[in-house]
Amino acid sequence: MAKKHTLEELSNCSKEELITLVLMMQGQLEALNENIEKLIEQVRLANSYRFGKHTETLDSIDGQLSFFDEAECFCDLQVSEPTPEEVLPVKQRKKKKGKREMDLKEFPEEILPSYSVSVEELDAFYGQGNWRRLPDETFKRLRHEPESWTVEVHTVEVYVGTDGDHQDEFLRGKRPKELLRNSIVTPSLLASILNVKYVNSSALHRIEQEFERNGVNISRQTMSNWIMRCSEKYFAPFVERMKEELLSLHVTQSDETPTQVIKDSDHPNSKCYMWVHRSGEFYENRPIVIYEYQKGRDHKRPLEFYKDYSGILVTDSLQQYHLIEKKLPNVTNANCWAHARRSFADAVKIADKKDPKTVKQSVAYQALQKIGEFYTIDTELKMLSSQERLQKRQELIKPLVEEFFAWVKEQIEQCSVPPKSKTGEGLRFIINQEKYLRVFLEDGDVPIDNSASERAIRTFCLGKKNWMFHNTANGATASALVYSISETAKLNHLRPYYYFKYILTELPNFCDEQGNIDSTKLDDLMPWSDKLPEECRKPRR
Repeated sequence: MAKKHTLEELSNCSKEELITLVLMMQGQLEALNENIEKLIEQVRLANSYRFGKHTETLDSIDGQLSFFDEAECFCDLQVSEPTPEEVLPVKQRKKKKGKREMDLKEFPEEILPSYSVSVEELDAFYGQGNWRRLPDETFKRLRHEPESWTVEVHTVEVYVGTDGDHQDEFLRGKRPKELLRNSIVTPSLLASILNVKYVNSSALHRIEQEFERNGVNISRQTMSNWIMRCSEKYFAPFVERMKEELLSLHVTQSDETPTQVIKDSDHPNSKCYMWVHRSGEFYENRPIVIYEYQKGRDHKRPLEFYKDYSGILVTDSLQQYHLIEKKLPNVTNANCWAHARRSFADAVKIADKKDPKTVKQSVAYQALQKIGEFYTIDTELKMLSSQERLQKRQELIKPLVEEFFAWVKEQIEQCSVPPKSKTGEGLRFIINQEKYLRVFLEDGDVPIDNSASERAIRTFCLGKKNWMFHNTANGATASALVYSISETAKLNHLRPYYYFKYILTELPNFCDEQGNIDSTKLDDLMPWSDKLPEECRKPRR
């Protein structure tokens, strides 16, 4: 703490001493004001994350600027009055006939006994013979019967020789291969468990409780054992084949999220990571998502995954990914524009909303507007072919990007914002990542951002809120394998429950005598295979 001077001490100070003291106090006051501004920014940003919309789009942020004085904020006298047609509500169209029939056509039907009127009742009402039957009225209702249980009773015929060369030898009927030997589990039961836990993000103890309410006693330990054993035996080679297909693509995307694994952590607060690797966003024919559990986050983890890869890897700005490009000559790293605009979005969110006009004149707001122009144009190009998209990007977006980088460098040279502010962080990020942010302009298959990877990992993030942590590395690895299959199935328009049921029925038939599976023989079971049964496919509207 600075020394406090008494009035007498100040009166006895020389002019030079007083000047030195004032200059020192100015420096302290400037530092204090800077720290206060940082704290205000942090409080506003925390409140925005807690109470505001979790979005970085300019339209949504604009909406958050209207907390005060909307009349002043949105006033624009140059805008013409709307026409009556624009103001008055449009008359709702009548519901199309036959829509319910279309919605229900994929489901099996059960024709119930008709609701009849007896002859005696008819004669009593109309008089004997004074009536005739008209066409029947029909209506449909949808019935759902959850948790239906059936015990499968399997019978194996057994014979014994009574004479001849095979006297006293036994011969049994050929029993089907079991999912797990001497286990009560069936493909349909395990598929149901996997669907509830990994697709619907519920915890095993809740599944256990639901089973108990239906009179079925299967502990979470037993279910966990089934998942672990089937993941190691069946899903590992299955996902390995998916990985081979992923690494054959020209563009891939990657992201990671922290998770806690109790027995694989060095200390209680240490973080392990679930990585996600997926096909490029524009590869819609056979989208692939691979989850991978790793204890750490250093560059050696993705380096091992992509060691044989040749193509473009779209990521966020982590230095680990840049090191991959340096160590693997056939890999090009592309960065995400959604991350590039994040600091600017935060700066606008934490700005003083009492003065919306000043906010809209800020460097952060202008940066968001300029980046928004890239997104607006690129969104319109999504339906084009790769070559057409590249041509349009070069023609329409590249000049805007060049202008944007020149503008950013000008702001930094002019020191228009404090370097340690959110806007300053955003400007430095743009300059530091310029090489990687430009890659999407050189290849039509490269998406403008890495949002597809973030969407792919969202189901896991939702699930870990329910079960909080994994116990062992093996458990985390098993979860990664199941998520890989379920998320890829969803992207390929499959119904996860029926798909799990199908592959769990078929995979035991691919095991050799030692119980191993040759992953090269699994092509017909892949989520994108056209040989999957129709039951696995999501009904198309």
